[in-house]
Amino acid sequence: MKFLIVVLGPTAVGKTTTAILLAKHYHTEIISGDSRQFYKELTIGTAKPTETELAQVPHHFINSLAVTTEYSAGDFERDALKKTAELFADKQMAVLCGGSGLFIKALCYGLDDLPVKDEKLRQWVIEHYQQNGLHWLQHEVARLDPDYFTVVDTQNPNRLMRALEVCMSSGKPYSSFRKNLLAKRNFIPLYIGLTRPRAELYERINQRVDMMVAAGLEQEAKAVYPYRKLGALKTVGYTEWFDYFEGKMNREQTIDKIKQHSRNYAKKQLTWFTKQENVTWFHPGEEAKIISHINHQLNIFASDK
Repeated sequence: MKFLIVVLGPTAVGKTTTAILLAKHYHTEIISGDSRQFYKELTIGTAKPTETELAQVPHHFINSLAVTTEYSAGDFERDALKKTAELFADKQMAVLCGGSGLFIKALCYGLDDLPVKDEKLRQWVIEHYQQNGLHWLQHEVARLDPDYFTVVDTQNPNRLMRALEVCMSSGKPYSSFRKNLLAKRNFIPLYIGLTRPRAELYERINQRVDMMVAAGLEQEAKAVYPYRKLGALKTVGYTEWFDYFEGKMNREQTIDKIKQHSRNYAKKQLTWFTKQENVTWFHPGEEAKIISHINHQLNIFASDK
């Protein structure tokens, strides 16, 4: 019996530290489930593990793509299943770490069977988004599928456009297609949710943004500015700088917006994750309790064999 320890939670909560601790404790490796950390060019703004952290435990999928590469949750499902099969060949456990709920779902349960894409409709949605902006896109998705709007990353136009396409082509809410039977897996996910009091989490987010700015986030954003229209760059921490470069905000406003949008994103992540079943929540500092809980779950499954 194989087990995938899934370390999930909002941005800046402390997932990397916990994932490394668990991977070292159980003598295994880490699969990244943070979709923006896949891109080589996005380092500071995605809070990738440091070189020191990466050296402690093997990590997979971090720095595996160029920003010009289109990579979907379906692509990740395929590649991550292959990687877990390799790891489980000689290990009982692996660790999945990330805050991208859709990518975590893809690996653990599979993706939903959505309607076939209508290329003409997709082009219409793209053109209207380009003409009317993100606010229009948010308004339309909120109008047609308020349930999905409460959990989606509202700063991610690609996900909003796909949801709008499905709503318009099917006449049904996008969320109605997200309830299909779970795909079979050859491992059992054990979900470890990390959380902190809201004031503590928000302070960590604010401090992290200040550290990112000090580390050169503005320069990193400037380097990828020519690719700003690509999906990989529709990301908190980069889109705000793009607006700054275009004279839409001053520097102080830009940094404040990054903090605000990061806090908004953390709230969305928590909304998504708290709706998932079988997640046991801990403060990141409760390391002994986390390991005890995992061992208890392993014993339960062993006794049921």
